Amino acid sequence: MFHAQPIESLDLPELQPYRTMRRSQEQRDQGIFVAEGEKVVRRLLESPFPVVSVLLPDKWLAIFEPLLTARPEMAIPVFVVSEKRVLEELVGFSMFQGVLAVGRIPAPPSLDNLLKRSSKPRLFTAVDALTNAENLGALVRNCVAFNVQGLIVGETSSSPFLRRAVRNSMGTIFQLPVFELAQANAAILPGRPRPATLSQVLLDLRKRGVRCLAAHPRANAKTLCQTDFSGDCCLVFGSEGYGLSAETLAACDEAVSIPMPPAVDSLNVGSAAAVFLYEVNRQRGRA
Repeated sequence: MFHAQPIESLDLPELQPYRTMRRSQEQRDQGIFVAEGEKVVRRLLESPFPVVSVLLPDKWLAIFEPLLTARPEMAIPVFVVSEKRVLEELVGFSMFQGVLAVGRIPAPPSLDNLLKRSSKPRLFTAVDALTNAENLGALVRNCVAFNVQGLIVGETSSSPFLRRAVRNSMGTIFQLPVFELAQANAAILPGRPRPATLSQVLLDLRKRGVRCLAAHPRANAKTLCQTDFSGDCCLVFGSEGYGLSAETLAACDEAVSIPMPPAVDSLNVGSAAAVFLYEVNRQRGRA
């Protein structure tokens, strides 16, 4: 259910997440995220993710009413503005559609749960020090497009729930199980096990029979066509500027590269992920 509420004051405390849209990490620390755009908000409302509130121009209310009515929450506040310029005054920048919502980040699944929920042959991806939110969102979108069963986000990576990451994923983040190390480590209490690192998680996966393959453009790496992706595997992608850390690379079974001319040393991580994941699906008869 939902409760439509015309905005009479931009100072309402409930509108604070929309006033701080440019401070995504602040929202991340509160366990919430902002969904921006008609498709992303629609996919949020269709998902099992908890919805905190919705903000939109009044012309969109009737369009979203069936989805809002079907939500399990008792009464989602739906803040309605008469003109998009009022919304832009609130958020502080120009918008195309002006459709926004605030969702709540779910608790991350444990590594055990991630494995139990996946079917063989398993396919996971992991990211190491990936700090560009747009690139991370693009990678998430490729993961969902190519049947990835879980994303492992290293402790030095940005969160896939930052606003720009959610927007660039086009809402596919709501369909992908995410094991986010920074979030999991923040929940560790004093006296409990030490915070985990991505390299430790990769070594744990290897003990469980999951091959960890580093996407790494080095001369002595195997190429895609020389690599067998038919069994359980986790593809590991590095940062935009520096690639994989030495610790992460050492924790992988082997490095795999995309064959390219010498004049091109690497691809954008979203493009590289699409190439790798297509090859995995091709070998598994899904392409």
